[in-house]
Amino acid sequence: MIGPAGRAAYALSQTARISWFFGQKTLAARLNGRMAPQDSFPKGLTVPDRSEILAEIRQLMRLDLANIEAGYYRMPHDMIEPPRKVLRDAVRFFRDLPEVQRRRQGKINAEVFEEKRREGSGLPRYYLQNFHYQTDGYLSDHSAELYDHQVEVLFGGGADAMRRQALVPLHHHFRTRRTTEARLLDVASGTGRFLTFVKDNYPRLDVTALDLSPNYLAQARRLLAPWTRAHVVQVAAESIPAPDASFDAVTCIFLFHELPRKVRAAAAAEMARVLKPDGILVFVETIQKGDRPEFDGLLELFPLGYYEPYYADYVRQDLAELFEGAGLEIVERTLAFASKVVVLRKC
Repeated sequence: MIGPAGRAAYALSQTARISWFFGQKTLAARLNGRMAPQDSFPKGLTVPDRSEILAEIRQLMRLDLANIEAGYYRMPHDMIEPPRKVLRDAVRFFRDLPEVQRRRQGKINAEVFEEKRREGSGLPRYYLQNFHYQTDGYLSDHSAELYDHQVEVLFGGGADAMRRQALVPLHHHFRTRRTTEARLLDVASGTGRFLTFVKDNYPRLDVTALDLSPNYLAQARRLLAPWTRAHVVQVAAESIPAPDASFDAVTCIFLFHELPRKVRAAAAAEMARVLKPDGILVFVETIQKGDRPEFDGLLELFPLGYYEPYYADYVRQDLAELFEGAGLEIVERTLAFASKVVVLRKC
């Protein structure tokens, strides 16, 4: 139990967090205009309004606090960040915003491909894109420094709380196991943000961050530096360089909507292959069509404004069928704001 003081500290910090990031989200919308041109909206499209979105974010924070009080995971280790860092990240975000809008208005999404084609990067074609119309895609230090802030603005301050929902099934899984003898693989780890929450709760657990971006992995190394037994590997999710049945748990957060369908199937098969027979895959992704009907309009609108070429296909794909094809069975599904948490075991 965290007690009244802990609950008050959480409430104050998260209220400030929502105000800060949702305020930037509102200001960015005013500066850049609509997410997508009005004439590109699907007919009959309806989306939640500002008050409804804020209510959903507050509900997410109540869930987050309830999980902390239940002992599923600790208070966020960085609940209060240094003011200098907070301001620096915001300034960097707004300085980059005109470039994002330039690409959005011009539907420019291949800058990364053109640059890396000249360099001969060897990275898969589906990855060489300006996802979200962001500068450098996922392939620069500048992008890696901006990313976590951009995602928090996108979700109005709720991104970390959605990621932390993956800690609940990990708690249930590891409470009967010795974490000192266990290994966890985080697929598409990005900057390693989620793994900082994992290591804060399980400091002796061996974790590996897997990602295609050397720049994001460099950021992950920095974020994970306070802990030991943390490794990084640059490779695609569909070709994991690990033996069969070598991990007790695999996590995958916000990846599949940025993969073509065939690559999703290959990545699912690889995660199943490296998972031990009694292990779990904790899969966190954006909600899909029909999960929350009131959000279906946003699922239609999102790829129009943020350049997500595989998103429309992902939100309509049958995940049970996808994972069954890889030998995994869904044993639990929960929703948290704009995300869903799916827990899977080997069939």
